[in-house]
Amino acid sequence: MSAVDPIANLRDLIRCPSVTPAEGGALSALEAMLSPLGFTVERMVATEPGMPDIENLYARLGTTGPHLMFAGHTDVVPVGDEASWSHPPFSAEIEDGEMFGRGAVDMKGGIACFAAAVARHIEQHGAPQGSISFLITGDEEGPAVNGTEKLLKWAADKGERWDACLVGEPTNPDVLGDMIKIGRRGSVSGKVTVHGVQGHAAYPHLADNAVRGLLPLAHALMHPRFDEGTPEFPASNLEVTTVDIGNPATNVVPAKASFAFNIRFNDTWTAETVQAEILRRLDAAAGDQTLRPGRDKVRYEIVWAERPSHVFLTRNNALISSLSGAVEAVTGRVPALSTTGGTSDARFIKDYCPVVEFGLVGQTMHMVDERVAIADLETLTQIYGTFLSRWFGDAAVS
Repeated sequence: MSAVDPIANLRDLIRCPSVTPAEGGALSALEAMLSPLGFTVERMVATEPGMPDIENLYARLGTTGPHLMFAGHTDVVPVGDEASWSHPPFSAEIEDGEMFGRGAVDMKGGIACFAAAVARHIEQHGAPQGSISFLITGDEEGPAVNGTEKLLKWAADKGERWDACLVGEPTNPDVLGDMIKIGRRGSVSGKVTVHGVQGHAAYPHLADNAVRGLLPLAHALMHPRFDEGTPEFPASNLEVTTVDIGNPATNVVPAKASFAFNIRFNDTWTAETVQAEILRRLDAAAGDQTLRPGRDKVRYEIVWAERPSHVFLTRNNALISSLSGAVEAVTGRVPALSTTGGTSDARFIKDYCPVVEFGLVGQTMHMVDERVAIADLETLTQIYGTFLSRWFGDAAVS
């Protein structure tokens, strides 16, 4: 049966130059793996004014429940300096037990292994007593506007319903079996602009230095901490990510200064409450006269970035225990259940069904010479196969 070998699967996927927004042949390669297994494969193109069209794939095997979704993306980030690669980034060459190529771990490797696991399950046990679907986007590494979010709605509008989802992102920091992601922190970004009065640096009383207004506002957002964390999440953390003044002259007091920030927040907050807290802190700090004695409150404005990411935590014990048990059974390791790291497309999926994430070791993702250990491809395939048997078995008796 085709697709049983994760190494061959990954080779075929890597050799498709699917740098966002290009499909690059990757979805066609995946369709060629899934169709012989009995999957019904559909290709959906999502559009948005001002954005590139994105081709996505949805494939389903089976017509009844329980229904397990595997989600991921075939698009990859640019290769960077191609001359710095040990092997051409889309060649999938193997050296010293590792396959090199853009997307090897993020996340064509996870897709290749899950396809192999499904193929082996069908070969050994027949089709599962339920349904398996692949929900694969080409826009995860890009703006994520025409990808998973629209593909989910498209499928749901057609009547698709899911009982659980596994996302194949590279979740392990060091060794396969280290970590399962059971949630993600929320993310809010914004830009604060402070307005002052331009003037000569030698006559500060005639000017109002916007930098003096900016500093207490930025400090107030970074201190004190927003919270101390929860049992499931680390403490929320805000970072000022850029400061822009745009003043080339050293003897001119600037009239405007701005800074951008991003906060990753836990389930102590919602996007709305964390925004309210940021506004409260800014308003309080605007009256701080430490750097501006005798002045009126700082004049500032804030612009929020569009589409904040919402915090979520998966509490579906059947899903988590099936995956955790499979990892331990294959590797002997008990994986940590984590909510660390950045955002992923799981933030969209959580609105449709319980979702967890588990994939390869992510140490080389987005790097020159991105690569994966051949042994890890086989191990991950075995973990996914064990998970399939456990999850469908648990679902059948629940």
